[in-house]
Amino acid sequence: MIIRDAEPTLKQLAQGYPVLTITGPRQSGKSTLARTVFPNHPYVTLENPDQREFVQQDPRGFLHQYREGAIIDEAQRCPELFSWLQGVVDEYKRPAHFILTGSQQFGLLAGITQSLAGRVALLNLLPFTSAELRRTKQLPNGIDKTLYMGSYPPIFDRHLDPSTWYANYAQTYLERDVRQLIHLRDLSQFQRFLRLCAGRTGQLLNLTALGEEAGISHNTAREWISVLEASYIIHRLPPYHRNFNKRLVKTPKLYFIDTGLAVWLLGIESAQQLSTHPLRGALFETWIVAEHLKARFNIARPSNLSFWRDRSGYEIDLLIEQAGQLLPIEIKSGSTVSRDALRSLEKWRAIPGQEQAQLKLIYGGDATQKRSDVDLVSWQGSFLK
Repeated sequence: MIIRDAEPTLKQLAQGYPVLTITGPRQSGKSTLARTVFPNHPYVTLENPDQREFVQQDPRGFLHQYREGAIIDEAQRCPELFSWLQGVVDEYKRPAHFILTGSQQFGLLAGITQSLAGRVALLNLLPFTSAELRRTKQLPNGIDKTLYMGSYPPIFDRHLDPSTWYANYAQTYLERDVRQLIHLRDLSQFQRFLRLCAGRTGQLLNLTALGEEAGISHNTAREWISVLEASYIIHRLPPYHRNFNKRLVKTPKLYFIDTGLAVWLLGIESAQQLSTHPLRGALFETWIVAEHLKARFNIARPSNLSFWRDRSGYEIDLLIEQAGQLLPIEIKSGSTVSRDALRSLEKWRAIPGQEQAQLKLIYGGDATQKRSDVDLVSWQGSFLK
């Protein structure tokens, strides 16, 4: 079993909160992490129809069974449970009394906000990081295979074929969960929408164009994007425009959380096909952005990521805001770096107030170099530092 980077964070949170909530996409390892950190807590899943009916009909009796505490998986399936949890944790006042997990933000966070505010700590758990895979010598060799395989735990824990696993994942989890959140008249239309989104990973999100190509309205496209984000399938990276002029793009960019799923949706059937695919650069950028997002979530912090683009076409792929400072990062999938690749970073440094900015470029090569004007960091190195 691969030890998760989020484990120390979860243990620390357990010292101060009676309820811990672990959210993230299905099959990202939420229940495995909870059962590893809290081996003495009984485990119950509300995916089980009998347990779900028990909670719905007699929430007090259900919690009485687990008055010493429990791990409750897919807790968003029974939102009525949260108000009863409040009374139990207030009575016993035990740290880490209940551990909740869930794969949909809508129902889970709404219940927490209404009933458990101040009593719950939230941890978002995404699929494996490259560091987690590297520690166990399971990080694939080469960029293309890394992007192709993605990061979902079952692929590595059970050594499964990625294409087969993602096909089953889309059918058994994605489509079923979406049906619970929205009323689909035509499943094939949603499948087309998903594939169109995969083709736009790393690009500005144009809901009107996306909706027109998928054959749906602008409002429906917005709703479906929100559902995908709530299910941890995609992430919208916001533009950074504070304290700058008005000639900036203010539209978010669309990124998939996992490149393996995006690759499958694009119909790419092998790492070899990916090596010459026109979206290889966008997928590499998607992977780097996801790695930074995972690093934040693993320490129970919200995203501090954005991007910057002006209307002349200059763009910083990733901005990290820390202690009032902005770290600009360019992302290039090529194994070599030309001078042209640094133009946007040089443009950034010309912005008043950014003259002393530390510039970083993460690229597909093997060597990490500290140059006088920019740090070149290999995708295989510690590029999160």
